[in-house]
Amino acid sequence: MATKALRLILGDQLTRGLASLKDLDPAMDVVLMAEVMEEASYVAHHKQKLVFVFSAMRRFARELREEGITVDYVALDARENAGSLGGELKRAVARHGAGRVILTEPGEWRVREMFDDWREELDCDVLIREDDRFMCSRATFEAWAGGRRSLRMEFFYREMRRATGLLMDADQPEGGRWNFDPENRKSLPKGHAPPRRRRFEPDAATREVMAMVETRFPDNFGSLEGYGWAVGRVEALEALREFVADALPVFGDYQDALKQGAPFLYHGLISPYLNAGLLAPREVCDAAEAAYREGAAPLNAVEGFIRQILGWREYVRGIYWLKMPEYREINRLGADRRLPDFYWTAETDMNCLAQCVGDTRDHAYAHHIQRLMVLGNFALLAGLAPREVQDWYLLVYADAYEWVELPNVHGMVLFADGGLLASKPYAASGAYIDRMSDYCGTCRYDVKAKIGENACPFNYLYWDFLARNEQALAGNQRLAMPYRTLAKMAPERVEAIRRDAARFLDALPSTYER
Repeated sequence: MATKALRLILGDQLTRGLASLKDLDPAMDVVLMAEVMEEASYVAHHKQKLVFVFSAMRRFARELREEGITVDYVALDARENAGSLGGELKRAVARHGAGRVILTEPGEWRVREMFDDWREELDCDVLIREDDRFMCSRATFEAWAGGRRSLRMEFFYREMRRATGLLMDADQPEGGRWNFDPENRKSLPKGHAPPRRRRFEPDAATREVMAMVETRFPDNFGSLEGYGWAVGRVEALEALREFVADALPVFGDYQDALKQGAPFLYHGLISPYLNAGLLAPREVCDAAEAAYREGAAPLNAVEGFIRQILGWREYVRGIYWLKMPEYREINRLGADRRLPDFYWTAETDMNCLAQCVGDTRDHAYAHHIQRLMVLGNFALLAGLAPREVQDWYLLVYADAYEWVELPNVHGMVLFADGGLLASKPYAASGAYIDRMSDYCGTCRYDVKAKIGENACPFNYLYWDFLARNEQALAGNQRLAMPYRTLAKMAPERVEAIRRDAARFLDALPSTYER
């Protein structure tokens, strides 16, 4: 005889085809969704992240109810809210007399540990199903990684192209090449006007959540002014269609470009929807490939976009589950400096950093070059403590969940894993930012000057980073040229570089606690 099942849906599992919903019996089963303070505050999430997740959860619950499904929804301000997922699950099992709890495996290690605890604590069966929304299962990734000395994303990406058939011509890559990245490094022409990107006006339900967030989380990072994220699948699909039609054709050329006052440029703006489950990665890749097949977008743009999802997104999830929980504790470069206050205030004379922190504060979003080559580059060069940087990235972005944030920050941004993810540190001087952006033209510092109080700090911080970490990095073949240059520098110049770096870094206030 069938027993009533309680099916818990998390805030990043807002997918109608979710594994734990596939055999739901509307006549008997109950879906549980809960807004709990434990999840809302394990880091002090950006206000827009909280509004997005809570609003999307409420919309998803409403849509399930419209199908005739019983949804037990516990709002954050419900009087008897237990404050934790475990507490709400126990209450719901008792309330509904459930004989089974059915879950889809979570995206984060800490939540998986909760799931395992529930198997011991609950007086009913707890079934945990595989999350099949990804294009590469954890088992498939583990099989690919097994026995390999190098786990480079590029080789994984090629296997995924073959496995999915995306951008393939029989058994060969479309266009004869796997990777068109060299074509995708253009800066914006002078006077170039990026398109106005689609944003979504908050509905009444979202405005209600906004008011709650302002009341319950008044000191959290970020502003709700100008909030424009979609909170339902229909609108998320509209955002995808807008990107494919209006931005994807030019995305490839300018995906690495930076422009003051233009935080979105030609980027997808769909990562919050992907990571919360409102969009599926395969349908996103299919939409981009269809644009190429129809002649609406060039191959370099489509390949670059698909690589971000089929390549990087699937790859970092695989690395996360393969290497956790030890992975987050690795600190191969011994970085230990506190996070400077400007990461919270945007108050710095370095215009590039002020712009990128400001965009993050205003939109809970920054594109990948802002995150990697400006905000991340500074964190790397300055030797900021990995856990502080990881927590910052996790809390400030609407698309951030630990499975995707941690490997990107730990491996790509900070090189804290010693090269598991990246073949070299993504370190750069001010010349890179000047080449790819218009930030430097209005900066108080001189990007052409290499040392001295008026020099762009990125210039001397770059060489200081190499000198400080020479023992750990000098054997990296991709750094052979800069280390040869460093070796040829006069000792007095190296001393001046190190002195300027120490002067600048030691003067940075680091007083904020989050």
